[in-house]
Amino acid sequence: LIEPTSGSARLLGSPVPRGLRRVLPEVGALIEGPALYGFLSGRDNLRRYDAADPTADPRTRTARIGDALERVGLAAAAGKKARAYSLGMKQRLGLAAALLQPRQLLVLDEPTNGLDPQGMREIRSLVRELAADGTTVFLSSHLLDEIEQVCTHAAVMTRGRLVVQGPVAELSAGARGRLAVTTPDGADAVRVLKEHGVTDLAVAGEKVTGELPVPPPDLAVLNAALVRADVRVRAFGAERASLEDAFVALTGEGFDVAQ
Repeated sequence: LIEPTSGSARLLGSPVPRGLRRVLPEVGALIEGPALYGFLSGRDNLRRYDAADPTADPRTRTARIGDALERVGLAAAAGKKARAYSLGMKQRLGLAAALLQPRQLLVLDEPTNGLDPQGMREIRSLVRELAADGTTVFLSSHLLDEIEQVCTHAAVMTRGRLVVQGPVAELSAGARGRLAVTTPDGADAVRVLKEHGVTDLAVAGEKVTGELPVPPPDLAVLNAALVRADVRVRAFGAERASLEDAFVALTGEGFDVAQ
């Protein structure tokens, strides 16, 4: 819909937008939320979607719709009017529409939006299955825990520019983890840790966390220093950095920053 002002792009090996007519049938998408006819059932909505696809074989339509509904867990609600669907069910139906035909690429924007925890787990499992079957899944989400559980690679953008991309494990490894100490003697623990170069110390209940210096000290020595200072240590260790930690380290900001 928008002509590029500069640069070029290729999709599935073809230049776009020139090659879109050839490659778009290989692409399924769920962007924000599906557009549905509320007065039609879930199954009939999928019939309309499939009938509008010039590459779809009408002879296999019923079977393919049944498979798609089964795959997203809507088979039992297929005859229900779409207007009676919950937000999560509408998301599932939109995902079913994207899966009516085999796709080389699946573009998903916030696919777990509106789902309960069990539904989120099922969709994550489905995305992993699709990837294992050879479909490339391009997932956009602000839920970094979801990205960490589902994706093999990630790209971080800030202010419209790509900051970094690579394997999720490597991005997380690039951020420093925090030291976490569980103790009823929080004030004394903070004093000792500060003396050993630990910064950004925070106390929440009986948990004390802080940023380890670079290079990090021997954790056994640090633990021994706490014990010598009569700090009662109930738990001690470095927490692994999350993808969220890496995001904040790379962008220097949280999620709701006014531009």
